[in-house]
Amino acid sequence: QVHLVESGGGSVQPGGSLTLSCAASGIHYRGSCLGWFRQAPGKEREAVAVSDSTGKTTYADSMRGRFTIAQDNYKTNITLRMTNLNVEDTAMYYCAADNRWGLCSLASDAYAYWGQGTQVTVSS
Repeated sequence: QVHLVESGGGSVQPGGSLTLSCAASGIHYRGSCLGWFRQAPGKEREAVAVSDSTGKTTYADSMRGRFTIAQDNYKTNITLRMTNLNVEDTAMYYCAADNRWGLCSLASDAYAYWGQGTQVTVSS
């Protein structure tokens, strides 16, 4: 059974940085997809970045450059490093996972397992 728990959210000023972590269990060593998504109030959930079991990463176009996804070799910790944050990055950030082979999609409905989310607030 897959279990995901996010941490590391908080409040930060514009231009600041945060690193989110997702403690994971039940992720297949091979044939898995891990990702970070976010949802701002009144908006639909959107992808930030995903990573397959080989470590290959895919970023949403608007997230490229300021966000970095990484996973440890044992698939027990997935991080999202966020830099140069702005107010538009304010959202609930979710860790997602799925145990399957193939390309890892940026579509949220491709992921069966989700954490409870961690709030990131960017304000001055």
